[in-house]
Amino acid sequence: MKRSLPLIGSIGPWRGPAYKASRTMEVFSPADGSSIAEVEVAGAEEVDMAVAAAQAEFPAWSAATIKRRASIMLRFHALAEAHQGAIVESIMLENGKNRVEATGDFAKGMETVEWACSMPQLAQGKHLTVSSGVTCHEVKEPVGVVASIVPFNFPFMVPFWTLPIALVAGNCVILKPSEKVPMTMHLVADLLYEAGVPRGAFQIVQGTQDASNALCDHPGVQALTFVGSSRVAKLVHDRARAAGKKVIALGGAKNHLVAAPDRDLKMASSDIVASFAGCAGQRCMAASVLITIGDQPELLDNVVARAGKLGMGQEAGQVGPVIDAASRDRILDIVARAEKDGAEVLLDGRTANGRAGTWVGPTILKFPTSMAGHEALTAEIFGPVLSVVSVPTAAEALAIENSDPHGNAACIYTSSGATADFFSRRFNAAMVGVNIGVPVPREPFSFGGMEGSISKYGEHDITGEGALNFFTKVRKVTTKWTTTPDAPPDAANFGGTM
Repeated sequence: MKRSLPLIGSIGPWRGPAYKASRTMEVFSPADGSSIAEVEVAGAEEVDMAVAAAQAEFPAWSAATIKRRASIMLRFHALAEAHQGAIVESIMLENGKNRVEATGDFAKGMETVEWACSMPQLAQGKHLTVSSGVTCHEVKEPVGVVASIVPFNFPFMVPFWTLPIALVAGNCVILKPSEKVPMTMHLVADLLYEAGVPRGAFQIVQGTQDASNALCDHPGVQALTFVGSSRVAKLVHDRARAAGKKVIALGGAKNHLVAAPDRDLKMASSDIVASFAGCAGQRCMAASVLITIGDQPELLDNVVARAGKLGMGQEAGQVGPVIDAASRDRILDIVARAEKDGAEVLLDGRTANGRAGTWVGPTILKFPTSMAGHEALTAEIFGPVLSVVSVPTAAEALAIENSDPHGNAACIYTSSGATADFFSRRFNAAMVGVNIGVPVPREPFSFGGMEGSISKYGEHDITGEGALNFFTKVRKVTTKWTTTPDAPPDAANFGGTM
């Protein structure tokens, strides 16, 4: 007899007892391949209903003061902290992260909640007397109904890049989680409602591409954020922009680590392993290419040894599974092609594949410079695979990094301030690390790739001040009640003069 699975549905005030999704799909645990839930698959009809509910809620929600909305987010923070254990377990179950990584997923998302709680001190705008008896001030207002389409790799953190800032700014939010990890935010929604967020101000539409396309096209959605692959990010950006929306669409990455000869051996080798193997390599900030300046056999030996000691599993210090069989097979195919084409396999994680679930162990490939254009050195792999190449000079290392179009993140390992400064100023990356292989900006600094690269399409960064600007529109008000006696003439003041 087939066991009953929990049903993870869309959430909104439009959903009544008579509602039934047209279809559902199974959700699988990447750790053992078992079915863990069914998720509804919504489409344009559900998006229409969600947008209508958000539009109905928007006048009341946006009329509340920003201090009031921030106080609700503060209550949510306390509730989420109290339910941290359940949230972490959900992340581990549906995504496969180890316990430390799942806890980090939660903690990093909570940092954005904390930043959003400070928005009353950040969003007040400017006020200035600009001429005789004339003042200007600006008011930041919510844009309206906003949509957020998020990926599988961080079930809590990535939704919370945008959700708390958009809500505190006064917008109504429709979230479309990945159908691969629908459970965590379904759990979190109840905590948001308990904190005081109205049901029309935050809704979830479960589903796949049809739901995403409907959100891009809907004229009632004023702004949209997306995180995923570069190919899809561009498609989403172009489609949503054609519909007249504000858009931030973050794409993929191919992050480079450069090891100078004077790097600290222990610190660099430990950090390189954590960067490429952590979260099973399924993060846009993961290391993907290591470039050594000169041959550095001792560094490579240390990296291989450390990575080779990592066990497979979901406890601290272990490498978890990749999300599904399609991801696993793609990673294995790239490794196989690299080996066939001439790469040396220094560490082979393909042996981890012989167990239930979808596992790939840490893998390290060494390439001759003649293979610089190979896909393993240029394409986002999104798995625990590190590609290594050695070059004679700093200029050649920089040239490899600069030739990559992703523009997301890069790191230099060195003991020299001058070397760190040289690379920091010249990397073609928006997020740069010095002896930090995962240089994620911490609040209040904002997250996002380089303008004009394939890691970011659209306006602003997706967190921090960039998100505040994205989720608001600015009204400028110029006021005159009287003139200032004896004020000197102001030729730039056109008010009341001809």
